[in-house]
Amino acid sequence: MTTIRDTTDQKNLALLIQLRWLAVIGQVITILFVDLALGIPLPLFEMAVVIGFLVALNVVGLVRLRSQGLVGNTELFLELMLDVAALTVQLYLSGGASNPFIYLYLLQVIIGGVLLEAWSTWTLLAATSACFVGLATFNRPLPIPVQSGTDLADLHVQGTFICFVLAAILLVFFVTRINRNLRARDAHLASLRQQSAEEDHIVRMGLLASGAAHELGTPLATLSVILSDWQRMAMFREDEEIAAELTEMRGQLDRCKTIVTGILMSSGEVRGEGTRRTSVISFFNELVEEWRASRSPARLDYNNTFGTDVSIVSDNALKQVVFNIFDNALEASPNWVGIALERRGDRLTLSVTDAGPGFGKDILDQLGKPYNSSKNRPGGGLGLFLVVNVARKLGGTVTAKNLLNGGALVELTLPMATLSPEGVTDAPLPG
Repeated sequence: MTTIRDTTDQKNLALLIQLRWLAVIGQVITILFVDLALGIPLPLFEMAVVIGFLVALNVVGLVRLRSQGLVGNTELFLELMLDVAALTVQLYLSGGASNPFIYLYLLQVIIGGVLLEAWSTWTLLAATSACFVGLATFNRPLPIPVQSGTDLADLHVQGTFICFVLAAILLVFFVTRINRNLRARDAHLASLRQQSAEEDHIVRMGLLASGAAHELGTPLATLSVILSDWQRMAMFREDEEIAAELTEMRGQLDRCKTIVTGILMSSGEVRGEGTRRTSVISFFNELVEEWRASRSPARLDYNNTFGTDVSIVSDNALKQVVFNIFDNALEASPNWVGIALERRGDRLTLSVTDAGPGFGKDILDQLGKPYNSSKNRPGGGLGLFLVVNVARKLGGTVTAKNLLNGGALVELTLPMATLSPEGVTDAPLPG
């Protein structure tokens, strides 16, 4: 959360720098207009020094932004206080409190109220109020020529109107942009809270799966012992049909034990236990063949165009993620599933296509949300939920879309750097 606030304050500091550039341009135009057009002599050298100070302050601010350092409330407060100081000096040199542009103090206070913490805003208000009172007593009066023929009251009204329009435009422009930054921060915070809740949901599901796997261990072991006893009994061995069924039951039981073992091995962190060193091509080739053997799809088209092999570290969690995508495609399209593996820069992309009815609009809009499914059964939608969150933990993404000619496409994209602790290498693997 601190990083998010600091990032928002960096954007707000950039806005203050933009506001200061406008203040510099506005002061130059106003000073030249008053001195040349109205014929009112001003202390140009002193005012130019103040403008030079603002320019230097902006240069320092730009260097500060490029350094990518953290920006906090205190720094924004000091920036606004320096702006108030510069405005105070300019007003002192041009009539003090009688100058209609003194109401620009309100612009500083309002921006401070939006950007700063409460204590900083009240301090800024006290400082501007003190400056206003001080300028009423201490100032350099404007030497307005008597022969100019200009009504001072009209001139003051015109100056006040210009100040009002200028302040209103700046307030609308900058407060709108500041609020946009704050809304972006709040939206990002909400997204992080949602992500934290989803990850907590995954942890609870992992604990539930791990507990269920432990509980299933005992009855599976009992069934294994009973089947072994039956297979050794003469009355069952002599009956070929029963012997074949017992062999089939034994195979299915071993498969259940393998699944339970896989759940226990992958119940921790994504890159936790059960990892092994392999390569991209070997891992996905073996994975596709294992899934083909266990699911027996009517037709499976597998196209591997990854190119030069790259070593990675895989684990059961990644395997389950890919199996979930395959299973969803097979359920939607029992007659055909298409799988393609390719490399896009420093990322690998696994594309899974089916010829089913496609995703509903509500499913695509809420992709990866728990229990977001059209299957209308308890627990539906958890497959893609787990896929999206595990991919996110690995720094990857999952996208889904419907195809124009029917069916759907799901793409899993993963950075190869997160799959290999040694980094990405393009060198061919040995052997």
